[in-house]
Amino acid sequence: MENRIEQLAKLLAVFILAAGCFVVLKPFLVAALMAAVVCISSWPLYEWLLRRFKGRKNWAATTMTLALVLVVIIPLALIAYSHSDNVMSLYAFIGDIIQRGPLEPPKWVATIPMVGEDLHDYWSGLASNREDMAALTQKVLESTKEILIASGIVLGQGVVEMSLAAFVSFFFYRNGVEFMQFIQGVGQRVVGRHAKEIASIIKDTVRSVMYGLLGTSLAQGIVATIGFAMAGVPAALLLGIATALLALLPIGPPLIWGGAAIWLFFQGEVGWAFFMLLWGTILISGVDNVLLPLLLSRGIQLPFIILLLGVMGGVFAFGFVGIFIGPTLLAVGLNLMQQWIAKDSNVAK
Repeated sequence: MENRIEQLAKLLAVFILAAGCFVVLKPFLVAALMAAVVCISSWPLYEWLLRRFKGRKNWAATTMTLALVLVVIIPLALIAYSHSDNVMSLYAFIGDIIQRGPLEPPKWVATIPMVGEDLHDYWSGLASNREDMAALTQKVLESTKEILIASGIVLGQGVVEMSLAAFVSFFFYRNGVEFMQFIQGVGQRVVGRHAKEIASIIKDTVRSVMYGLLGTSLAQGIVATIGFAMAGVPAALLLGIATALLALLPIGPPLIWGGAAIWLFFQGEVGWAFFMLLWGTILISGVDNVLLPLLLSRGIQLPFIILLLGVMGGVFAFGFVGIFIGPTLLAVGLNLMQQWIAKDSNVAK
């Protein structure tokens, strides 16, 4: 009886200690998880820098951290900072359209198959009725404003979370070998001899997902910047960076290149507006359909629905950094389940 009470007391003490550690570390868990994903993905580059710096861990870790700041945090901060100006510019732009008077639809609108005549009549009705047009633009403006404010909040949170993740990643880089030895030791105590194999699966899955997401978003950003510059859209580089960041979301890039096409249309550049629509549909968004499956297939087979649910669920659960954490967690879980099922099938045979 005394031994049982002693064992229960030990379990209770361990539980209280674990709960206390969780409460203390809870504000930093998302940043630590994001830092772990970044470090696992970029560890080969860190090892290369470590050799260049002749084993100086602090120098190599500082270089990697500064690279994260320059490549991700500063562009994200610039886009978040420009959101307030974008809201005011949008108000001024739509107000200017209304002040200039009715805008009649082009003749080619009526030639669109199936919906052309109805769309032309509806557009003409709005153009001839200033009150209806003002009411419609006000509804569109309010909805757009809410989306911009919400996305601005998410971007602002992303800047804070990524900054904290960059700070944590410095220590993960510098003491990464010791951390991995500790984690593998714990893993061996929990799952036994399969700990190294599970760690290898997690490492390969994390790298495949991150390379796929970041490689695709970078390619879309470059293609978008070229298109914006060719069409004469202002701030082409900044819009290209915004496209690269929003490319991490399933419906992100069309918000940028679609907005650019609308701006060109209202500037009277109808030809360039159509060019922007074609460039965005075929090239910018087309990159995602070709490059992402190609990059993912080099390490894992990840269904698109898992990627979609991971990104959206990750954003709801973790904020901006959930774009990376969500699909990575689901991919790791799916890959581990597939390996487990495959082993059971081989044993049954």
